[in-house]
Amino acid sequence: MKTLIIALGGNALIKPGERGTSDQMIENLREPIKQIAQLSNEYNIVITHGNGPQVGNLLLQQEASEDVTEMPLQILVAETQGQIGFLIESTLDEELMHLGIDLDKYFLTVLTYVEVDPEDRAFKHPTKPIGPSYTRRKKGYIKTSKGWRRVVPSPKPKNIVQWREIKKLMELNFIVIACGGGGIPVMKEGNRFHGVEAVIDKDLASAKLGEQIGAEILIIATDVEKIALNYGRVDYKYLDKVSTTEAREYMKEGHFPPGSMGPKVQAVINFLEKGGERAIITSIEKIKEALEGKAGTHFYLNLE
Repeated sequence: MKTLIIALGGNALIKPGERGTSDQMIENLREPIKQIAQLSNEYNIVITHGNGPQVGNLLLQQEASEDVTEMPLQILVAETQGQIGFLIESTLDEELMHLGIDLDKYFLTVLTYVEVDPEDRAFKHPTKPIGPSYTRRKKGYIKTSKGWRRVVPSPKPKNIVQWREIKKLMELNFIVIACGGGGIPVMKEGNRFHGVEAVIDKDLASAKLGEQIGAEILIIATDVEKIALNYGRVDYKYLDKVSTTEAREYMKEGHFPPGSMGPKVQAVINFLEKGGERAIITSIEKIKEALEGKAGTHFYLNLE
């Protein structure tokens, strides 16, 4: 079977206007996880996911009370990998039972380190807002649409440390949940890794994982069925099929901003250029249809 990586966006867990209770997150996961369960007999599957709201809540707890022990960002990412992994596993277990294949399929969440380069330019120019917002300026914070927020570096993923374990689990028929929140950012010093205060984009991490385990297909599931040129304007145009060359040109023209669709498009370009066969961006609700060619924006490698 071919290997399929499904990168779930934040709306897979928390929809606009929701508080993000455990019941809400489990209910929101049912739609994508139902499709993943159905696809599990046709593909080897790795599920990756975001963690922005969950890490934000942990940061808010730390800043709201001195009684909450402050933890570094990399520890909080690890906490959310376990939290969200549990929610995905619980929902997946139910869906596999509904299909009657729960005895034939296994699943496991892997706490995933992602190595980053200490020379990455992102460390000199932190740009990723995290945590709570404030009405007044604070040192090390930037002004955003939500107020003043702390910013941290967002370096590119260099190496998915547990890629061998993930590949071995897939050979043993496991559905693997990995690279949660983009992974726990680490650097190597001598023979050991140590965590760093940073945030890694989960779509770029998913593409890197796909490269390392030899995945054939990457689906980035988000809140729109297809990407569009001139998004948000009256002259917008949805795209059904895009070459990597066209995608690069559209990015240069500013159609896919860095804070929204840009990293997703870059991720699919990276994936295809490193040997992937298919890459699709589509909505959470259309994962199965996208694989059948009935939905989504499909990307292909332009060799010219």
